[in-house]
Amino acid sequence: MYKFEFISADIQNKIHQGIYPVGRLLPSENDLAKTYDVSRETIRKAQKRLEDTGFIQKKQGKGAIVLDYARFSFPISGLTSYKELQESQHFQTATQVLSNKRVAAPDFLVGEDGVEAGEPFIHLIRAREMEGETVIVDHDYLRVSVIQDGVPDEIAEVSIYQYFEQELDLQISFANKEIVAKLADDIDQKEMAIGPDDYIIQVNSHVYLEDATFFQYTSSHHRIDKFRFAEFARRTAH
Repeated sequence: MYKFEFISADIQNKIHQGIYPVGRLLPSENDLAKTYDVSRETIRKAQKRLEDTGFIQKKQGKGAIVLDYARFSFPISGLTSYKELQESQHFQTATQVLSNKRVAAPDFLVGEDGVEAGEPFIHLIRAREMEGETVIVDHDYLRVSVIQDGVPDEIAEVSIYQYFEQELDLQISFANKEIVAKLADDIDQKEMAIGPDDYIIQVNSHVYLEDATFFQYTSSHHRIDKFRFAEFARRTAH
């Protein structure tokens, strides 16, 4: 681990603990450099990492302000498992399997990516709890021709990607994603304690293996007040 990575993680932990309160300034670059016995350039790298992940906002001439991190930050691009996100952002979490059964391919997948009518899929529904509240409901359709015998509940409660990659030796490669706002369905309302007029953010993903075989469709329903979806973008010359 580089020094700036350690410093970034340490400051992030102090923000979580309230040592650096939301809305207040971090110590100056000079003070932090003295605290960690590093150069100001190393502190700038650490602050850049914190800024990119939504923990601080740097303002010219004022320093770095601690932002409200209560909304969990999810990347828009990239293909990261829930377990990996939990480990990178250090939030307490639990997963409950609501349903895990074999079904025929849903109509909205038939005819896409070679999916045939009646083709068997595993329909997996999981409720994700963060910091004591259920804030995500995940619906996965997993292609049986690829994953074979399905996914035991005890694995689904931890990480299906870890199982696919390490046990089944699948080479998960890329996904096509769309993000939409929709009214909460019955399961969302029950699990996330929200009403029928409340909206959720729904992230739909078609996921493919390295050889471009489609094997998973995920519809991930997020409680709208608990998340922000972040991505770093750079303008190129035109």
